[in-house]
Amino acid sequence: MTKGMILAAGQGTRVRPLTQDLPKPMVPILGKPVMEYLIDHLALHGVNEIMVNVAWHHQTIENYFGDGSRWGVQIGYSYEGRCEHGEIVPHPMGSAGGMRRIQDFSRFFDSTTLVLCADALIDLDITASIQEHRAQGAITSVIGMEVPREDVQSYGVILADNDGRVQSFQEKPTPALARSTIASTGIYIFEPAALDLIPPDTVYDIGSQLFAELVKRDLPFFVQRRSFNWIDIGRVSDYWQVLQRVLAGTVPNMPMPGVEIRPGVWVGLNVSVAWDDVDVEGPVYLGSGVCIEPGVKIKGPVWVGHGCVLKSGSRITRSVLFEYTRIAADMDIYEMIVSRQYCVDRHGNTLYKGDDASILRWGDARDKSVSTPLKAKDLVTA
Repeated sequence: MTKGMILAAGQGTRVRPLTQDLPKPMVPILGKPVMEYLIDHLALHGVNEIMVNVAWHHQTIENYFGDGSRWGVQIGYSYEGRCEHGEIVPHPMGSAGGMRRIQDFSRFFDSTTLVLCADALIDLDITASIQEHRAQGAITSVIGMEVPREDVQSYGVILADNDGRVQSFQEKPTPALARSTIASTGIYIFEPAALDLIPPDTVYDIGSQLFAELVKRDLPFFVQRRSFNWIDIGRVSDYWQVLQRVLAGTVPNMPMPGVEIRPGVWVGLNVSVAWDDVDVEGPVYLGSGVCIEPGVKIKGPVWVGHGCVLKSGSRITRSVLFEYTRIAADMDIYEMIVSRQYCVDRHGNTLYKGDDASILRWGDARDKSVSTPLKAKDLVTA
């Protein structure tokens, strides 16, 4: 039997402001948390005992997923924190340190374990990967993927011999110093013996520390190169691009929810739209309870979360509106992610509710960059 581990204790600083009040695994794609897609995929391949390490905003994750029975799996949680001045505060133990903590507590990892990071969408053939891992007699396997050399500094990079045995691992090297262009996808397969190499009660990382120890000891440590969709959402720019791809229908196994009432336009329940007086160009999704007044223009890909209000004359282009967001009359939203508390453009420039400054509207190469007066006061609850 294969067990599962989802690494969900990180603070998600690179995806702020999306993670200001939301743990990274709960960032929504098509209205579902990223972690839900991972659990669905694990269940599809018969991985039905799953541990999740948590820290920041852990209650949000635990309250949503509960014991996992809705997905036909069992989910357990390991909170990583410590007592400071009489209060328990988050204290992540690192990707490897968190697993060792679980192992010392219950010996949960008593068989082959698949480990996933909670910040990517995947469609990996897990069953085939486990079979290859066992056929090689590996103590650890890492799933790798070729990336452009100019992007290697965003990943851990793996150097392996012709048989796939890992020779070295570099953590986010510069392009000039990278010895390989095979990036770690943050998907690992461990045998219990590998976890014994992790020191107890220590903040310890899989990539930069455990992998180095495996290579040093010349243990059977292999990289698998597989063809699959791996969509990383480590940064705000990644998240915006992923949403655009999903809405455009180019990501496999992620159909649009709701009902397609006209070509490229999907709606949820209880939507109020002045269809004869609005201009909607798909792909567009309107969540339940959305209200769109006359004179609104929407140019997709656009996702409008449930409970949003778009006032007369507003314009939404290639953007995402989180639930219960109100867009003021004549407001122009261009390539942004907007919530009740902030708006962030595709490059990560952020305006919070209460700020006095304007945010730039970032145009394409034809438009250059032009300033649009989007004020913090316009970020209000619908």
